[in-house]
Amino acid sequence: MNVLPLLHCLADGEYHSGQDIGRELGVSRAAIWKQMQVIKDLGVGIEAVTGRGYCIPGGLDLLNKERIISAFSELARPLSAHLEVKFSTGSTNTDALACAEAGLSQCLIIAEHQQAGRGRRGREWVSPFGHNVYMSLLWTFQSGIAALEGLSLVCAIAVRRTLQNQGVEGVRLKWPNDVYLDSRKAAGILLEVRGDISGPCQLVIGLGVNTWLPPEVAGRIEQPYSDLRSAGLAIVSRNDLAAALVNELVSALVCFEAQGFEPFREEWMGADLYVGNKVEIHAGSQVKVGDHAGVDLSGRLLLDTELGRVLVAGGEMMPGLRPASV
Repeated sequence: MNVLPLLHCLADGEYHSGQDIGRELGVSRAAIWKQMQVIKDLGVGIEAVTGRGYCIPGGLDLLNKERIISAFSELARPLSAHLEVKFSTGSTNTDALACAEAGLSQCLIIAEHQQAGRGRRGREWVSPFGHNVYMSLLWTFQSGIAALEGLSLVCAIAVRRTLQNQGVEGVRLKWPNDVYLDSRKAAGILLEVRGDISGPCQLVIGLGVNTWLPPEVAGRIEQPYSDLRSAGLAIVSRNDLAAALVNELVSALVCFEAQGFEPFREEWMGADLYVGNKVEIHAGSQVKVGDHAGVDLSGRLLLDTELGRVLVAGGEMMPGLRPASV
């Protein structure tokens, strides 16, 4: 059932009578009612008031492929040929990986809604319809998986730069790639790679940026979170934000492929939320505890432990706010 025409009709946030909607869309009131149920099942709040009609409180800023493409930079413009904007999908990362399996070297998937959005370490990424930005970029590197060390941090820097350019202040980073606002997670990144250690490889970069999370989805989120609207920040449209994210990410990828992580290290150090603090690093059943001393030229964490400084290449950072079991 195609509910997009009805969503476009209600996207302005105003009340529309069933009679007016039916006349505009050329459908019966019974058909409108059925479409309303589909929209509600997507998690979109609809108010129905006798004598006034139907309304989506606050309206919707629906994605528009042409508008996104029109805001691409010259570096990002080649992605226009392989950009797909989806109404709903399981996971944009899964879709981008399928494009890689089909032989594409680059593609960009952006969705209004994810039924099974994925975060790091197998977590769910809550993805309500018509809110936030959910996207995955497929990018091919010629230098192999071994040369991608530090790229996760670079992607987080690209998201931070984008938000700063939109006037968002106080954006901080948590190793290896979380983006925080007011000490709460506002964006996440999931990298998935296919290929050889030393030969060509394909990387899918999944980005989720919270522009606004409706209160009804809060119970599904397992950690403190933030979004741009709740923080009182005026933000450009989702279309412009999506394009800006792509532009910044592509620019960072081109720089990284040529020079590695080193040009980004100082910027990361200035934005790191937990540098200088005691932290725990969880990697499987292993836990390392120490003082976060920054990152090296490859993006590895510098951890000062009781046994001396160690380098950490991967894992989950937990702020040391409780006694650690060591």
